[in-house]
Amino acid sequence: MDLEIDILTGPASRALAQPLLDTVWPPASISGQPWGHLIFAEPDLRVLLEADGDLVCHVGIFWRTATWNGHKVRIGGIGSVATREDRRRRGYASIALTAAIRTFRDERATDFAMLFCAPELAPFYQARGWRAFTGEVLAEQRGGTAPLAFDSLRPHVVDIRRAPREGTIDLCGLPW
Repeated sequence: MDLEIDILTGPASRALAQPLLDTVWPPASISGQPWGHLIFAEPDLRVLLEADGDLVCHVGIFWRTATWNGHKVRIGGIGSVATREDRRRRGYASIALTAAIRTFRDERATDFAMLFCAPELAPFYQARGWRAFTGEVLAEQRGGTAPLAFDSLRPHVVDIRRAPREGTIDLCGLPW
């Protein structure tokens, strides 16, 4: 099996990723999701993993200057993790997530990584080193900043230079 990982930016990367994202999350199904009303940021970079020439996995990378308990931090965000249904359980998401975390570590300015996942996916991320963040998360939505109600999406972090587990994180922008 031939695997290729690309980390790309710009509109061209969205065009490459969009067919996979639409397959994993058909646009018509998003409004029916508990998080379907949220507005999300666009990734700064995208990890695209190809197997035998087919795009099989996507991970969005986001950088954000935010605050944790009132102190400025640099968060490396992970979002839009998507693997083709017929290619799941082969380690592709783990490979792409590892590439994203390596990107944050190599940058040497990221304090911690953060993602938001459905409760049923938490064991997958926890098995890969992600830890639950049990505090409050504030984010921009529809022109204001407010606490995000995470009944449907739970925040998790990977420690890089800091290890937040509780407190208040203000994303200072849209969630990812």
